[in-house]
Amino acid sequence: MWLSERFGVTVPVVGAPMANVSGGRLTAAISAAGGLGMLGAGSAVTADWIRTEGAIAAAGGTPYGIGLMAWSVKDHPEHLEAVLELRPALVSLSFGDYTPYVGTLQEAGIVVATQAGTVADAREAVDAGVDVIVARGAEAGGHGRNAVATLPLLQAILDVTDLPVLAGGGISGARGLAAVMAAGAVGGWIGTAFLTCVEAQTKESARQRIIEADETETVYGTVFDAASRAGWPDEFGGRALRNAFFDTWEGHEEELKTKDSAHDLWVEGAADPARASIYAGQGVGALTGQPTAAEVLAGFATYRDYLSAALNDGSK
Repeated sequence: MWLSERFGVTVPVVGAPMANVSGGRLTAAISAAGGLGMLGAGSAVTADWIRTEGAIAAAGGTPYGIGLMAWSVKDHPEHLEAVLELRPALVSLSFGDYTPYVGTLQEAGIVVATQAGTVADAREAVDAGVDVIVARGAEAGGHGRNAVATLPLLQAILDVTDLPVLAGGGISGARGLAAVMAAGAVGGWIGTAFLTCVEAQTKESARQRIIEADETETVYGTVFDAASRAGWPDEFGGRALRNAFFDTWEGHEEELKTKDSAHDLWVEGAADPARASIYAGQGVGALTGQPTAAEVLAGFATYRDYLSAALNDGSK
């Protein structure tokens, strides 16, 4: 198994790098439990935050990764410098022109991944020389494209490259992991399943809203990005839980980018689920409590039972 050979994992799960969720503690916990944790370095963090949280992630001695946004690295080269100092096992660079950074990271001995939302994205990744591609389907939480669902995207990408491919989007448990592994993925790129883990940085108000949500309650768009003014390119919207703020401003994103009162309302509502941007994928309905990362990984580890059952006409 590619993930085992490269990173020593025992469960084929990579924890998706989620800003404001996957800090050093969650990253370390996922890696300690047999997966590969990834630090989510959002555009608003400092280079010192990356160093500090990276040290926490590395403290246990197990491999870990860091996720960066290419559009943000362009404006914050110090983020890349901090990552190069830490030398994690894996770095994900997505959403924007990541090509200038691939060689630099690889020269430092770092495996480079990027997220692809279409086959065209995957072909560009191959041309850029990345080591692994993440087939990120439209079901996934957080930022990316809303173009193709996970399974058709995964199959299409596997048909055009021999690179290892991870699958992300809608994989809420062992059944989903078994499905993408059977299709040919080397593992799952899992975010939503870890949102309410005790080690996550997720705010308490968001945790309760996430636990209450079912699989129909996510929406995709750029409303929250327009409100935050963080700098996300419009081509990469985000999937989050629907709320009153989204419903009010959907279709008025350009106005939202310039209307300070609306921006202030969003900032003030960071702890209010009716206004806050709570990013989550369509697998959110599977979340019913606040487990440890180890408990989540233990659940995913049973994927082999479902593969075995499929090979034995449904009998485990």
